[in-house]
Amino acid sequence: MIDLQINKTSEITQKNSIFRIGKVFSVDGLEIKIKVDKEKNSSHLLYKGELLKNISVGGYLKIAKGFTSIVAKVNGEYIKEEKYYNNEYNKEENKINRILIVQLLGYIENGQFEKGIKELPLIDNHCFLLDKAEFILVHKFIKNGEDTPIEIGTLAYERSQIIEVGINSLFASHIGIFGNTGSGKSYTLAQIYRQLFLKFKDSVNFKKNAKFVLIDFNGEYNQGKTIIPNKSVYNLNTRKKEGENKIPLSEKDLLDIELISIMASATDKTQKPFLDKVINQYKKISKKDNRESYFKKILKNKVVDVFSMTDKVKAHLLVDYLKAILLKEKTFEERLTDDIDWCDKENRGFFIKPISDNKYLKNNESNIIETDLYGAIDTYSFSDNFITNFIDIAYVILIQEVFNSRAQNEHIAPAISKLQIFQTDFDKVISTNKDDKSLFSESNFVVLNFDNVNIKIRKMLPLLVSHKIYKEHKEQNKKGDKSLNIIIDEAHNILSHSSQRESETWKDYRLETFEEIIKEGRKFGVFLTIASQRPSDISSTIISQLHNYFVHRLVNERDIEAMGKSISFLDKVSHEALPILPTGACVFTGIAAQIPAIIQINKIPKENEPDNKTINLVENWIDKNDDFDF
Repeated sequence: MIDLQINKTSEITQKNSIFRIGKVFSVDGLEIKIKVDKEKNSSHLLYKGELLKNISVGGYLKIAKGFTSIVAKVNGEYIKEEKYYNNEYNKEENKINRILIVQLLGYIENGQFEKGIKELPLIDNHCFLLDKAEFILVHKFIKNGEDTPIEIGTLAYERSQIIEVGINSLFASHIGIFGNTGSGKSYTLAQIYRQLFLKFKDSVNFKKNAKFVLIDFNGEYNQGKTIIPNKSVYNLNTRKKEGENKIPLSEKDLLDIELISIMASATDKTQKPFLDKVINQYKKISKKDNRESYFKKILKNKVVDVFSMTDKVKAHLLVDYLKAILLKEKTFEERLTDDIDWCDKENRGFFIKPISDNKYLKNNESNIIETDLYGAIDTYSFSDNFITNFIDIAYVILIQEVFNSRAQNEHIAPAISKLQIFQTDFDKVISTNKDDKSLFSESNFVVLNFDNVNIKIRKMLPLLVSHKIYKEHKEQNKKGDKSLNIIIDEAHNILSHSSQRESETWKDYRLETFEEIIKEGRKFGVFLTIASQRPSDISSTIISQLHNYFVHRLVNERDIEAMGKSISFLDKVSHEALPILPTGACVFTGIAAQIPAIIQINKIPKENEPDNKTINLVENWIDKNDDFDF
């Protein structure tokens, strides 16, 4: 028994002598400096027949303070010469002292690594390399029994060390994935969500309580088996006469004064109040049992009003608006107004042409109801296109306002004209049919592909869908048992704070919507994942509210600076490694990671990869039968 104890003590002493690398030399606030023992300046150490990598920049060590083991990472080093040195009795290399500058990460207690600073080291505290068990402990991001793990990769410079993260700590958070084109950010996005779905593929409650929407601007995730095979894909298209898929939205979702005002580029003082009246009238008409009959009655009253006008310019203008409502996109057929004319002298207004041209009929109601314009109202029907119906009601309100001299046409008409720009495009990508299935009716994972839509819809629709599903989720998640993850790839398309292609009003509304989701969404079970090439373009409020970061290679100085400002727990070595990270490697840091770690993301089966591979030019340029000497 005594021999065993002696052997164990001897082994510990031997291990400590080999693993000891120096002692604390300076404690200046949180800046700790360590003087390395002179015999520990070699690149490797030998222990039990194995070569151990000696301490260097980017490596980890522990500082022994009593019974506490403080874990630190080396951020830098420099050398310092001895002031008093005797060449006669010492080797020349012993003249140099090697000083390490380290950053405190946490401490080991009760067999667990805890992130954070519990206490600071003291001068002359001994410092040691981490052994294999301690190294694994520091990179074990899940405490036993506290979370469900998924494997996402390995340490980039220590491939034997697997990196697992907890599902709760990662997916119940806002995630940022950043990196230049070709650095692997889309691959990372696909991998982490693929691992999640593989873990819960047989769970009924997962399919019932968890919803995922991926907004895809480049068509990278719409392939049959990308990420997972059983997903719903909406391939939206404004470049064809008929869209491939349409997103189901209700009229209630679209009747938002801010949204309509932005679409119409409405001025605050005149056009926005007018559009608010149109929205109220739309809602009023929609509540009627027979809304078409109700609207036809309004139209007939407006025809009677217009025919009684004495201002020729206004009267003809309002007749044109009535024709626009009744004829839609068709050419204004003159037959609708062939039986009316204007008389400046006698009636000072419209007169009705009888079958015989020998006399004029008075523009009283009994004669007006016999006109073609009045009669055409009976054939009117509402469109399936929300914008078309909204414009029709807007024209009616405009007719009423101009007739009563409460508005000038030139102030209001431009707003309606701008709405008409969205008319055709909306019909291609949005359906307000009440019989349509919901977005999540076929799968709890939905991909919205915006690769083939124009710039206006690309900016408007993701905002509209995100706002809708966020509001609906808040209302439906009273018990707190449901979650919604909104995933936005190439997020700078809609989260940029520096875009010059839009008005400040639109930019403010867009950013405020997503900032609300990222600030308030967590308590309602709504989480945002954003991936982008240009983090510096994205609102700093959104970047700063993220909980977990996967940062791939970034070479632009502004992007690197944005990461440094936003991620308070990003150490100096990881920050400086960003421009030189290899493809597929990233700095992973956040609440799901004990410490910042450079990891290599695991490979995905080829059929599940996103469709974003760089083309092989040589392969496309030569024929296999060509005789080239490379």
